[in-house]
Parts: sequence; structure tokens; C-alpha cells
Amino acid sequence: MPTHRLYFLRHGETDWNAEGRLQGQKDIPLNDRGREQARQAGRKLAKLLARQQTVHDELLWCASPLSRAVETMELARTSAGLPARGFSTDPRLMELTFGEWEGLTWPQVQARAPQAASWRDGDKWNFQPPSGESYAMLADRLVPWLAQLTGEAVVTAHGGVGRVLMANLAGLPYERAALADVWQGRVAVFQNGRFDWI
Repeated sequence: MPTHRLYFLRHGETDWNAEGRLQGQKDIPLNDRGREQARQAGRKLAKLLARQQTVHDELLWCASPLSRAVETMELARTSAGLPARGFSTDPRLMELTFGEWEGLTWPQVQARAPQAASWRDGDKWNFQPPSGESYAMLADRLVPWLAQLTGEAVVTAHGGVGRVLMANLAGLPYERAALADVWQGRVAVFQNGRFDWI
């Protein structure tokens, strides 16, 4: 695993976030609150980079290709005084898919599939929704991307990606990582086997 610093931004809020719907890989756009959260994260990131005297051009800037992550990166970069473009996307940074459950709220899942919902509650890291992915499966596609990093990076992605980073870069036990909060409008800094939310 890389030992250099990684800055992680979760995409801003979408209407489905606000409604408590499982988004997964559905391409749901940011709402107005989410756009402001992205700008807020960009301002925080700019202050962090200035304090550490980090040169923007020496960072890898990469986002999930889903539009909510791309727009978050564009808005964060603009708020940090950088051109909106100037980053790459990588499909390995996409959110895990919830398969047949995408678009449902958790109460709807519990009503439609109570036994499966109970299994997920019992082992959220390893549970695979129907036609979906588990956090363990997401880690299987994300860890090779992490392994190829050769320097500091800024990543804009999703809650599931943030949880995998917590487990794989900061050693958070899987059962805790699967339940961890992943904040919108903030920056998680991963370094030296730990992470801090700014």
C-alpha cells in the first residue's frame, strides 16, 4: 500500500442522498447543497495544500467517472483556484453497485427482502446484494489502483470508496469501516497508517 499522502473527497449531496436512496452506480447528479459542499471541500483542500506547501501540478488528481464525483472534483478545483479540468477519471473508483436494490430506501429493502437485509446487518463488509457488490469486492478492484500510486493524490469518489480506504490505508477493522461515516463537504487526509477529517 502507498505510504504517501492521499486526500479524499466524497462527492456532494444528491437528491437520492437526501431521500436515503441506495445510489450505487446510478448516475445521479449533485443537488444545490451538494454543489456547495463540493466548493466547501475545495476551499478546505486549498488551505491544506497551502499549509503543506504542496505544488498542485505534482499531485495526481483523479475522480470516479460518475457525474456526481466529476462535478465535485470540478467545483473543488475551481474553489481551490485551479482550472476545473486537469484531472483523470478511473472506473475502479466508482461506488459499489447495490444491484437490484439501487433506487430503494433502506426501509424499502427491509420490507421487500427482510432476510437479506438482516444478513447485511450481520456482515456489511462481505454481504453482496442481489446482482450487486460487497465492500470486499469493491476493495478487490480498488486496491490495485492504490498499489500503482507513485505520489500524493487527490481523489473524489464515494462513501464505499472512503470506507475501503479507511480499512486498507488506515487499518480500520472491516466491521468498523463498513459502518463509518463518510462526510460530504470535508476532506479526509490519509497518511502514515491513519486518517483525519478536515
